[in-house]
Amino acid sequence: MGAQKKSATARVSEDPEELARHPLQAILLADSFNTKFRPITLERPKVLLPLVNVPMIDYTLAWLESAGVKEVFVFCCAHSKQVIDYLERSEWSSQPNFSVRTIGSHNSISAGDALRLIYERNVIHGDFVLISGDTVSNMSLTQVLQEHKERRKKDANAIMTMVVKRSKPSPITQQSRLGTDELFIAINPETKQLLCYEDKAEYSKGFISLDKMLIADNPSIILHNDKQDCYIDICSQEVLSLFTDNFDYQHLRHHFVKGLLLDDIMGYKIFTHEIHSSYAGRIHNFRSYDTISKDIIQRWTYPFVPDILRGSSAIKVERQGSFRASEVTLSRSGQIGSFTIIGQSTKIGDETKISHSVIGDGCIIGSNVTIESSYIWNNVTIEDGCHLRHAIVCDGVIIKSGAVLEPGVILSFKVVVGEQHIVPAYSMVSLLQQPTQQDSDEELEYADSSTVTVELPSYKMNGDVGSDLSKTRYGPAPELGIGGVGYIWSIFEGAQDEQWRHSVAPIPTDKLAKIVLDKDEDEELLTQDRNVLSPSGELKSNSDSNVSQDYDNEVSRDDYLSFEKEVEATFLRAVHENVKVDHAVLEVNALRLSFNMASVDCAGAIFYSMMKLAVESQHSSANELYRNAADVIRTWEKLLKSFLHDIDEEIEIILKFEEICLESGKEFSQLFTQILNLLYEKEILQEDAILRWADEKEGADESDKVFLKRSEKFIKWLREAEEEEED
Repeated sequence: MGAQKKSATARVSEDPEELARHPLQAILLADSFNTKFRPITLERPKVLLPLVNVPMIDYTLAWLESAGVKEVFVFCCAHSKQVIDYLERSEWSSQPNFSVRTIGSHNSISAGDALRLIYERNVIHGDFVLISGDTVSNMSLTQVLQEHKERRKKDANAIMTMVVKRSKPSPITQQSRLGTDELFIAINPETKQLLCYEDKAEYSKGFISLDKMLIADNPSIILHNDKQDCYIDICSQEVLSLFTDNFDYQHLRHHFVKGLLLDDIMGYKIFTHEIHSSYAGRIHNFRSYDTISKDIIQRWTYPFVPDILRGSSAIKVERQGSFRASEVTLSRSGQIGSFTIIGQSTKIGDETKISHSVIGDGCIIGSNVTIESSYIWNNVTIEDGCHLRHAIVCDGVIIKSGAVLEPGVILSFKVVVGEQHIVPAYSMVSLLQQPTQQDSDEELEYADSSTVTVELPSYKMNGDVGSDLSKTRYGPAPELGIGGVGYIWSIFEGAQDEQWRHSVAPIPTDKLAKIVLDKDEDEELLTQDRNVLSPSGELKSNSDSNVSQDYDNEVSRDDYLSFEKEVEATFLRAVHENVKVDHAVLEVNALRLSFNMASVDCAGAIFYSMMKLAVESQHSSANELYRNAADVIRTWEKLLKSFLHDIDEEIEIILKFEEICLESGKEFSQLFTQILNLLYEKEILQEDAILRWADEKEGADESDKVFLKRSEKFIKWLREAEEEEED
């Protein structure tokens, strides 16, 4: 039983029809109240950081307007002057039928403080949308609003509806693709009521505790670990008054949501609404910044994409998912790869290669520069011969010739990197020296009126910090090479893992390997216990584990199809995000452990994904389809070979190919022999595997010999070659 909380006070209409008559309002929190984007957010508020060359808050406001919201209250705390000035200068200040009003505070240090202040202003008059200014979505609010209002008519205690979507976490890192912790939620499948919310479960224990009263009161409960909290909430006015009456509510999820779920006195209820085909995601850290940027470029967030938000006249969509703004100067030998955005008035030199990256406005990029999977903001200068991979480079940075940014580097505003200097992986670099003490509360970001504890006494977070920086002189920084300017921040003790878990760079292979090794050791310890947990989650004792072993080893068709879909998603992510093969091997291995599959199942699923990619790529003839398949096989042969350990497994690949030709990829039927020959040439299939497959087919029905007959000449050639070798 949780601690008793005060009930919501007055000032709330009890008539749902009365509430429905008010225009839809929203509260947008323009402060994330955390420090995950430091050192960048010491100088600029998070909601004004560019996301694919558009300020984050514009995505949120554009969606709210399209979803039917009429009035938005933007709550500003850290750097409130910058946010207010931006909104006053922007188009949002003059939109018809869409009002954006700001509420500033220098004293609020949490979302709870913000909502208490808004309650005091008495500006919310009915149900409202609660959202952060770092959220991107294109969902319709019609259904979730209707569900919320219908529940309110029947039950006045139904005060909040949270939007969730399916997002299976990585079985290796227990993280979502947005870099957030694995989320466990319990939901009543009939009513959709939220019963449990746990985002930091103790994985090593192998179980999660649920109050027995939940089971007694709910005949059916489903525990999910494949749901993502979208941080889009439909709230009744009672939510604001509950924050006002309970001052220990600071964090929306850790305090408010968990507090209501544990409180069995007042009886307030939270429900969920799951979206399926729509997009929603919040930028929590640098990893989710990278993920959501890629989703925007690949147009999953349509219509909230750069060419629409910035205007089709300002930016054009080109082939392979690339965008190019006006007045871009690109040399003849410069190469712009797929899924890349080039901002206005940017200049790119000879032999420079840019791929899977976002380049801002007014940048000058020299010759022989390589930029891969990086985010270059506005007015950045990158001199000749530099190499950047998986980095974020803020406005006004200068990277001198021959410098290298290793994966995960963050260069804050106006930093200078010296010639030929290599900035180590995961370095955070700023013109501001690092605070001498870590904040006592990691949820707090400096407010405008706060003074930062740094060695530079002139630096304060008052108003627009950019004006302070322009007056400060910085000497050379040896740690950034000759001519470098800035400070590399040290990593606080215990925060090393968070650096690579939340980085813009892929998690290093050695880190993934260590996690897998530790996971295997933990599972071995668990199975030595008296009671063991089966892969299905059902508790079994040792006495009947042997009896059920045969049953557990029989993988149902549905299980395999689910596994195949997960492998395909992992493979496509590897293709589109240039993930290294070793990294992809670890991801597939983790799926194998999670689904209790064998290596041959992995190989079959990978081969299916490869062939599906080939057939779905553009082609107008059998020859072009063959070239597609050959390109995919050559690129990813190492991944496929990683799961083929013997002749029997190779034979299974041939059988899988037959199945593909008969069902999902019938276009491959006429190319069966050519691709079989290619697999042999690339040493994916051995001669013995192909001949054994042919021998086993000899006794089959005629209908099962279709591809054997098409391969007769190739099989005959293999046999003759084998005989000559023996002679």
